[in-house]
Amino acid sequence: MSRFALIYDQIRFEEKALIRAAEKLGLSINPLSSKTLVLRSDSPPELDFALIRCISYFRGLHIASILNGLNISTIISFFTLNIAGNKLFATSALLKHGVKTPKTYIAFTPKSAGEAAESLGYPVVLKPVVGSWGRLIALIRDSDTADAIFEDRSYMYPLYQIYYLQEFVEKPSRDIRCIMIGGEPVAAIYRYSPPGDWKTNVAIGGRAESCEINDELAEISIKASEAVKGEFVGVDIMEAEGRYLVHEINPTPEFKATMSATGKNIAAEVIKYIKRKLRR
Repeated sequence: MSRFALIYDQIRFEEKALIRAAEKLGLSINPLSSKTLVLRSDSPPELDFALIRCISYFRGLHIASILNGLNISTIISFFTLNIAGNKLFATSALLKHGVKTPKTYIAFTPKSAGEAAESLGYPVVLKPVVGSWGRLIALIRDSDTADAIFEDRSYMYPLYQIYYLQEFVEKPSRDIRCIMIGGEPVAAIYRYSPPGDWKTNVAIGGRAESCEINDELAEISIKASEAVKGEFVGVDIMEAEGRYLVHEINPTPEFKATMSATGKNIAAEVIKYIKRKLRR
């Protein structure tokens, strides 16, 4: 019998749903807390497979690294976490695979970041290359604000001194999250901005509605998933002047809002996919 672990930081709705789905579908699952986990290079854990659901990007990344190094398969893999979890790396992968993205400029000093913002044209969006839930994202409307924010970032941790700037895309007050499992789109939602905010993250108060997956949406989601070798990812997409743009890929997507809005049992689909993998 295959030995399968769910590695987590916190047991949230998603982890509970995955555990219930595994039990219902007859897959033995061993929940492991990352907070008590010890991994040894000289003694691999008795695992065949692990689903990594860490909230902490860096914790999940390093767990995937050692497990993959010990020839233990994971969803998500070290490669996918490393690329999709870093917005700059993800943008590079998307460009390489011909996936349309918002215009993005990268700078490494406050001065060059200011020049990049002027070239992009205000307003611009500044994002940390690593981060989630809309944290430390700024909509910058003028050069004075830009100079102040860029200077502040210059005193922060080195990751925040990589100035990842994107054009502000005029779009409806929503974006799309498409859940990909095994390279196929299984469900999608519109994520609407909360009142008075421009960000669409459901985690900060956004509203979710079911979104029909048309051929064009499916195609760009599949290409984005392939770009990061994502087996279970969330592809975030903007609608801009009749075209789709991928602006982020989430390597450990939350799916409570997707299940609620679409009625699709995402947890069960993940477990079914894992069972198929374990039979190969």
